[in-house]
Amino acid sequence: MNKILIVDDEINIGQLLSRFLSRNGFEVTTAVTGAAALEYLSQDTYSLVLCDFRLEDTDGRELLRKIKSTYPDTGVIIITGYSDVKLAVELIKMGAYDYITKPLYPDEILNTIHKAIQAHQPVQPSQQTKTKVQKSENDILPDEFIVGQSMASQEILRQIRLVAPTNYSVIISGESGTGKESVAKSIHLNSPRRNKPFIAMDCGSLSNELGGSEFFGHEKGAFTGATFTKIGHFELANGGTLFLDEVGNLSYDLQASLLRIVQERKLKRIGGTKEIDLDLRIIVATNENLADAIKEGRFREDLYHRFNEFKIVLPPLRHRGQDIITFAEYFLKEANEELNRDITGFSPEVIECFMNYNWSGNIRELKNVVRRSTLLTDGGLVQIKALPLELSMFTQLPATESYVAAPVSKKSPSANLKMAAKEAEYETILRVLNQVKFNKTKAAQILNIDRKTLYNKIKAFNLE
Repeated sequence: MNKILIVDDEINIGQLLSRFLSRNGFEVTTAVTGAAALEYLSQDTYSLVLCDFRLEDTDGRELLRKIKSTYPDTGVIIITGYSDVKLAVELIKMGAYDYITKPLYPDEILNTIHKAIQAHQPVQPSQQTKTKVQKSENDILPDEFIVGQSMASQEILRQIRLVAPTNYSVIISGESGTGKESVAKSIHLNSPRRNKPFIAMDCGSLSNELGGSEFFGHEKGAFTGATFTKIGHFELANGGTLFLDEVGNLSYDLQASLLRIVQERKLKRIGGTKEIDLDLRIIVATNENLADAIKEGRFREDLYHRFNEFKIVLPPLRHRGQDIITFAEYFLKEANEELNRDITGFSPEVIECFMNYNWSGNIRELKNVVRRSTLLTDGGLVQIKALPLELSMFTQLPATESYVAAPVSKKSPSANLKMAAKEAEYETILRVLNQVKFNKTKAAQILNIDRKTLYNKIKAFNLE
């Protein structure tokens, strides 16, 4: 029987919760102070602590810190008032499993407790790679969202469930290709705004001249070339969610204009006089460290704090273990349907290669590799020979390498020179892309080429 410790200085609430949970099969102990709760924890093992944030002798933050430092395997759920939701989210970051807002509803309490106890049950080592994260029947996820098996995937899904019902602005950070837009869509689909528009905008492609018009729209005749009224992305997303990708690439002037709109929740189209009220949620994505950009004077600190009400960090694919194979199998199924193939899986050599490769392009690169190898495989298992050169040769290299040129032939010096040039070009582009975390605008600037040329090079070298 699971043991639950209730900590609440309102004796009546503690007694009501105790009777309710006892009727539902739990062994319950109640405490009215933080000191008493720590005493109980020192004497017995509890599956879960259900703790009111405001206590007579301490608060939930301090008690949570003590519980997690001494009893890290004990789950903690915080009970808080509606106005304390922002504080409760902070406590989640400190290690609390979840929070429940007052007034308390029995079904919500019971459901949250069951999930918390299940999450804190120890997993046997032999089962760790077999346990799959199950999508809850209440989750609404976009088609491209793949639920992985790793702890990182579990944590991403938990954070989506946590922040989606709120109206918080969210920063999603992670390397290029880690699925930031998919996470943003998942937050939108599980929010009260799910039936309103989800508008995505690539800030990396905005020029300073056109940015204002794209963001805020313009009236006909507002400037030379404004031959019609244009509705901007903010207005298009009104009522729903606006997703700003590569937000770190915005010019400083556009950031200033954006800050005013975010603060006031009102806009005027360029050349217009009418103020339009805005009710929308903003989710931004970045593949760079915005804190560093603030220090370097490239990003406004005040705008950063407007966005940073909640942050989700997506780990690179190379840090997600068995998820690599889970994702590869999903993409293989998709490619089989697309190409009318019946490939059953991957050879052991391919699996080993996938698990050891550094995946600088992350999930996007894996999807492209699987689609290509599916096209080049006629049946049975995908073999090493169906993989791109940088992967197939990778199995013969130390883990720090990701590319090797084809063997040089003494009979063909011109071919050798071409191969050497291509190898040097490949390594230079890949090194710069990794250096700027696949921010293509910055990479093009460093390489002194335009974005279109860089995109063509990336496509030619299969670096997408």
